[in-house]
Amino acid sequence: MGYYDDHYEAHGQTRRKRRSGSFLSTLVGAVLGGLLVLMSIPALSRWDVLPYDVVPSQEERGKPEGESEAPAVRQSVSVDVTTAVTKAIDQVSDAVVGVVNIQEASFWSQGGEAGVGSGVIYKKAGGRAFIVTNHHVVENASQLEVSLKDGTRVPAKLLGSDVLMDLAVLEIDAKHVKKVAEFGDSDAVKPGEPVIAIGNPLGLQFAGSVTQGIISGTNRTVEVDLDQDGSPDWNAEVLQTDAAINPGNSGGALVNIKGQVIGINSMKIAQEAVEGIGFAIPINTAIPIISDLEKYGQVRRPYMGVELRSLSDIPSYHLQATLHLPPNVTEGAAVIQVVPMSPAAQAGLKQFDVIVALDGEKIRNVLDLRKYLYTKKSIGDRMEVTFYRDGEKRTVTMKLARESY
Repeated sequence: MGYYDDHYEAHGQTRRKRRSGSFLSTLVGAVLGGLLVLMSIPALSRWDVLPYDVVPSQEERGKPEGESEAPAVRQSVSVDVTTAVTKAIDQVSDAVVGVVNIQEASFWSQGGEAGVGSGVIYKKAGGRAFIVTNHHVVENASQLEVSLKDGTRVPAKLLGSDVLMDLAVLEIDAKHVKKVAEFGDSDAVKPGEPVIAIGNPLGLQFAGSVTQGIISGTNRTVEVDLDQDGSPDWNAEVLQTDAAINPGNSGGALVNIKGQVIGINSMKIAQEAVEGIGFAIPINTAIPIISDLEKYGQVRRPYMGVELRSLSDIPSYHLQATLHLPPNVTEGAAVIQVVPMSPAAQAGLKQFDVIVALDGEKIRNVLDLRKYLYTKKSIGDRMEVTFYRDGEKRTVTMKLARESY
């Protein structure tokens, strides 16, 4: 019995000691766990784990006690998108207008608006404003109207037009015009230089459209068939650009990054396999033409008084049978007709003479002759003409006159 009591007493003491140790362990664990949770709160708040923000005290923020924190103010961010391009557009866009070609009804047509192109206001003087556009924009028009940037349409008068350079000059009342364009220097442009085309592609619905590109090439030569007979009549010297030029852009402005007009948009290569090849008439080439059209209604060019045909367009049989040329002469311009009392007639040129040089510069065809005559010579100049007649090479000097229309 004593063993039994002593045993169970001892055993009870042991169990009490175990319960006491377990309670202490639990208590210590809870305290330590709580401390760890409290220590982890700032770190958790820094990592946005908590569903609220822990705001530091004024002391932590470095603010004196008693000084209240101003409420946070949200501000809208305004992005300034003004660039050299937008400045250039702002400078010239008001001076780019729409040109509406109105044709009267006839037996063959219904009449009405035949087409819409673009134009550039370049001058105000004497209560009038002057606009340059393309010849093909105003061709066969019975009436012309100019559509300003604000949509106002005003009547326009055609002062003159030149099919060779594809330029025309119009006049409107200056009271409608607030801004004129500034001409730049097209001789100074370089390949790769940024440019902007402004005009009315596909009509007034897209008036004032802007496209950007670069100068792809300078001093390009494009053959132009003016009479649609399949043979080129003129070599147009143009600026090439990849800025998008579409129908309706004709006559609009090609502008440099300074907002100056360096070209008058004129044409593009419209083939399915071709992209980004547009052309503009260099403004330095256009200025003397514009001046003549404004003052005289026509371009005053030096005049020879001959009708010509390139040897390449004449059957080989006639080169010797009719023109009596030596076998080695295969290039030149044959005289088909001489106008009586013209400079050519006074110098002694006759039908079937074949011109091969002007002032010693070789002439391969009619295009070469026209280019030399219109770009190198002026009215009243003397010019040396080398030609073949009946197989014999000859030279005469003629004084160039102004063509009478």
